Parts: sequence; C-alpha cells; structure tokens
Amino acid sequence: MASICFYFQVHQPFRVKDYRVFDIGNDSEYFNDNSERSINNKKILEKVAGKCYLPANAVILELLNKHPEFKASFSFSGVFLEQLEMFSPETLKSFQKLVATGRVEVLEETYYHSLSFLYSPEEFRRQVALHREKVKKLFGVTPTIFRNTELIYNNALAHEVEKMGYKGIIAEGADHVLGWRSPNFLYRPQGTKKLKLLLKNYRLSDDIAFRFSSRDWADFPLTAPKFAEWASQVNGNGNVINLFMDYETFGEHQWEDTGIFNFLRHLPEEIYKHPDNDFVTPSEAVARYDTVAELDVHHFMSWADVERDLSAWLSNPMQHDALDTVYKLEEDVLASGDEKLIDDWRRLQTSDHFYYMCTKWFNDGDVHKYFNPYNTPYEAFIAYMNALQDLKLRTTRKSDLGMKANVKSGKKVTKSVQKPVVKKKK
Repeated sequence: MASICFYFQVHQPFRVKDYRVFDIGNDSEYFNDNSERSINNKKILEKVAGKCYLPANAVILELLNKHPEFKASFSFSGVFLEQLEMFSPETLKSFQKLVATGRVEVLEETYYHSLSFLYSPEEFRRQVALHREKVKKLFGVTPTIFRNTELIYNNALAHEVEKMGYKGIIAEGADHVLGWRSPNFLYRPQGTKKLKLLLKNYRLSDDIAFRFSSRDWADFPLTAPKFAEWASQVNGNGNVINLFMDYETFGEHQWEDTGIFNFLRHLPEEIYKHPDNDFVTPSEAVARYDTVAELDVHHFMSWADVERDLSAWLSNPMQHDALDTVYKLEEDVLASGDEKLIDDWRRLQTSDHFYYMCTKWFNDGDVHKYFNPYNTPYEAFIAYMNALQDLKLRTTRKSDLGMKANVKSGKKVTKSVQKPVVKKKK
C-alpha cells in the first residue's frame, strides 16, 4: 500500500521596511507604514491570497467534497494567521472551512516561524505554546504533529518535541542523512521512545513545487496520470509518500496558466485508480504505520536549498551577527513586560529576515532573489540592524524607567545578569 500524505506550509512574514539610521529613536513601526519606504505586507498578502490561497482552497474543498477519503494537512505560522485576521478575513474563513471537514489536519510550529530552538529552548517552548493557543482559537483543534520552521530538525529537537507530548514530527528526507534508506517509511528518532518521524519525499515533492512548469525538464509536462504512475511504483517499496511543499506552489510559484490547479484537481482520481493507494494525514500515518528503524540525525538539516542544512540563514557574518544580537535581548525584553515591545522582538525573530541576508549564489541564488523584497542582502541587513538598534534603545529606556520607579518607591534596585545564549549545535 502507498498512502499519499499532503502537507502544505503556509507562511507570510512581517517584513521590515526600509528602516534607516535616522529612524532610530524616532520610529518604532518597523514592519509597515504608509510611506514610500514601506514594504506593504497587506498588499503582498492580498496578492498571494488572490493568486494562491483562495483558488487553491476552492480546489481542495472541491476534492474533499468529491472524494470522501481525500485528506490534506497544513501548517500555518502565527504571524500568517495574524495577517489573515488583519487583512483578509475571507481567506481565513476559507481555511477554517477546510479544517471543519475533519479531513484537513493542522500541524504545530513556532508562532513566529523562528529559529528559536537554535538559540533559546525556553523561547522555543513559549512560541509553540502561543501557536497552540492561536490554532485552538481559530480552528478549534489541538495539533498532535509537530513541524519546525523550514523543517529544521535534529535528534535534540525530536527529544524536546517528544517531551512536549507530540506523537509525530516531520522533516526533510535528505540524502546525506538517509543514505540507502527510503523516505517512504516512518522512522524513530534516535533516543526517543514513541515519537515517529515522517520524511519528505523531496524528489516527488519538488517535481510539483519546482519542476512543474520547467520546459527544460526531461519529464515536462507533468500530468496527473504520469505523477500517479510514479506514486504507484512505491507500492511494495514503502508505506507513505510524503509530499511536503509551500502552499504558494499553487498559483504563486507555479502560475495558474501552467495548469497547476487542474493538475491538483485531477490528481486524486488518478491516485485512486490503483486499488492500494489512498490519502492520509500525518497523524493517521503515525497511527497506521510502524517505524522500520531508528534514524540518527546529529547535525541540523532543513528543506532549504541544495545543501538542506542551516546555510540559508547562517552562512555569512551578517546573518550570525543579526541572530546573535536579537537573542541577546531576550532577558531584558521579556523583563520589560511591554507587550508591544515583546511582540516586535518576536517578529524580528522570523527566519525570513535572515534568509533575505543570504549571499549564496549558484543553484539557489535565483530562489533567494525571488523571495527577497530588498535589492540586495546588504540592504536587508542594514534595515534589520537599524530596527534592532531602535528596539534595543526602547528596551533600555523601559529598563531605566523601571529602575527610576523602583528608586522613587524605595525599592532596592539590582542589575540583572544576562543569561548565556544557547548557540546552535555544531
């Protein structure tokens, strides 16, 4: 039997505007305003909603109504859900309608789509809790399967996720980790007891996400019957085909005129032509299939770029400097008790900011350039660090005000000691 497991990542960041050195101390609105220097997050969300979210959701709902056994799953970042509430309630309702069918699963992640596990396990747990609350509020469900930002994963993350009570975790099926093994089976992360690991079949996933409209590809054009035939070949050689991709694949990365929506619309009926094929959600895959082996992943892997490691966010001094600086502010920002300050700090943790600073070229250069709202990675770094300097100034002012208030009231004032920052594992 070969079960198809569809997982779609849905995320949009709050992008930092062209924040200049002269703004420091004078402007604390980092993410959007009405000036010509603004990166208009509202317009970007509305554009992608029109091209992808609304038409893709309509197709998914059509498939759910037509095929009673069809299933899919989504992971929504908290900052994406915030933007839906602010800018596109219609799109939010369309996602809620899918989840309400009971055949669309919502996965857990960090609220701010952050790299917090690499730097602060405490902040990581706080953001996961915030995400759980948001999902419960908007969709009425409590996730049991975890996915980390951009499928960043290693043994230590699996141990933490198991302690948090999740039944499964999804990750990239990277060749340098799997070796001769197949991504079409479930594995047990090394050192865990019950947690199950689902790995992306990146070849079949990327056929849809990246190669679908490429006329230089030997298998162009990709049709639903052709893809279903490839999937059916897994029968007898695997249990589950994990098709993990950005939801923006449909309509945004692969435009409507490529035929991507028709491909999605006809795929289930072609898959069902093989009697042993079906669709499952990640939690159903975890419940149905046993693990076949233990998988040891010492070093972090992700689904980003050809290296499938952390280099998309941590490959140059700018990225390291920005990440070190933002997490060094953790204790003082949280101690301020200022909700706006804390939210701004957390929005500045979103992984996209550091992705925009990436200077890698060759195979991945065009991909990074496509997603980057800045002209260069250096402009992204300058705007970000200027905003971070203002946030640091606001934090200092808040701390000074607190100290003055304590002195005035006669309370003893002690200087807090910064806790050591947890660095990424080597």
